[in-house]
Amino acid sequence: MYVIVYDFGTSAVKTCLFEISSTIRLICHTNAEYGLYILENGGAEQDTEEWWNAITKTTRGLFNKTDVKPSDIAGISFCTQMQGVVLVDKHGNALRRPMSYLDTRAVNEFKEGLGKGLVKISGCNAFKLIRNLCINKTASMSVKDPVYKYKWVEKNEPDIFAKVYKWLDVNDYLIARCTGNIVRTVDSAFSTFLYDTRKGKEGWNIGLAKMYGVKPEHLPDLIECTDEAGKLTAKAAEELGLPEGIPVFGGGGDATLTGIGAGCTKVGQTHIYIGTSGWVVTLMDHQAVDPLCSMTGVMSGLKGHFHYYAELETAGKCFEWVRDHLALDEVGVYSQKISISDDHEKKYKSLYDYLSDEVSRVPPGSKGVIFTPWLHGNRSPFEDSCAAGMFFNLKLEIGKRDMIRAVLEGICFHLRWLLECESAKIKTSDTIRFVGGGALSCVTCQMLADITGRVIETIDDPQNAGTVGAALLIALGMKMIDSPEKAGKMIPVKAVYRPNMENKAVYDRNYQVFRRLYKSNAKHFKALNEI
Repeated sequence: MYVIVYDFGTSAVKTCLFEISSTIRLICHTNAEYGLYILENGGAEQDTEEWWNAITKTTRGLFNKTDVKPSDIAGISFCTQMQGVVLVDKHGNALRRPMSYLDTRAVNEFKEGLGKGLVKISGCNAFKLIRNLCINKTASMSVKDPVYKYKWVEKNEPDIFAKVYKWLDVNDYLIARCTGNIVRTVDSAFSTFLYDTRKGKEGWNIGLAKMYGVKPEHLPDLIECTDEAGKLTAKAAEELGLPEGIPVFGGGGDATLTGIGAGCTKVGQTHIYIGTSGWVVTLMDHQAVDPLCSMTGVMSGLKGHFHYYAELETAGKCFEWVRDHLALDEVGVYSQKISISDDHEKKYKSLYDYLSDEVSRVPPGSKGVIFTPWLHGNRSPFEDSCAAGMFFNLKLEIGKRDMIRAVLEGICFHLRWLLECESAKIKTSDTIRFVGGGALSCVTCQMLADITGRVIETIDDPQNAGTVGAALLIALGMKMIDSPEKAGKMIPVKAVYRPNMENKAVYDRNYQVFRRLYKSNAKHFKALNEI
């Protein structure tokens, strides 16, 4: 059986063709980019037509790389970024550009929605917070949460808001575009924090919606991640170059599906992801919550399960930044306009591969340089949209290689912080699956093992774990696989990295300083960056 899964990241889509039999195999993929528009007021937006153009281009491109025919496709699904806001009319047309999960403009709406009150917990209205926690063990405690973006549009764009039929996330919009059916998957609904997770009461909680000022009529019908959402319409099929009527499945968000694709389908298994963002997640059969660290249990794509989830907003994005602003100049691309392709492509698959080799020459600890990976604020274990990145402890003898390694170490330090916060509440696994683009580098894999002190396992194609998860959910939805455990066994381990305790001693010293840098500089970040 052949299926197509669209991996919608922050800035690009990867369209993947899988073959599912007794195993799952990625046959080929195609990529296309789209814009992320950062506004002066803290807004972060995208364009639905750019999304759709990227889908149509990459879908047609798949069949130039394989003998598989469009008529062979048995199912379609999505793995997308989460906590966006897409407001649509009755025909599923977007009424304005979607607001990204990175959007921070709704500061006033957050203060109105959860910030006011005589009695507060972590700066939030105690009554509203406790009510939310009782219903779904979480709450909209961040200015980046979808409900405040929704309220921002209501306040600042009333003409647009008056036309709203339903409020969707990225995955739901794409399902509607393909099928004409306007629904939300349960993981998408949960990410609004208006979803009731209590046994026997699962679904939208209208009381919570009214508490936040959300119109209940804007909340779509819900489906499971393994459900068939509808069939590919004639119009969508023509644009995609596929046959009409292909089943389109619920799929889900990247945080929902990546752990499944990593093979973490048994309760208690932990995985770490480094892509544009980063996170630490443990699969659970119940919810856990830590409001003080902005960590919660979110819906899994596996019914009845939850992911205990802690997020770093900018992980791989930091390495992208250092590539553009330090590394390219280091190899002479900017200053001397030297092409690296002839000299390096025989040995290295990519510039990131080259950088990994370069930083491997720098001793662990980056000669005392520490980087904070908060290039677009931070969510957990502290919520602060004003937090920013810094290089700490620069000296005359420090070079760019040292700084580049410090960026990787800073990302891993923050992930260790998240892992420790999770471990304070629940039992995390001693062996951790590491996925995302960051797991392609053996240098980063060993660094993560040394910094966390845990055994790190990787898989084939770790950068495609989310799409593998979506493909496995199609197989579960079609009853090709009869249990999550069997799905997990289809994802074998490729490599194992064990901690080097000598390196860990160096990292432990730097990590203690890293932990103190935010507390020491929070007021300075606020003075410089508060809107």
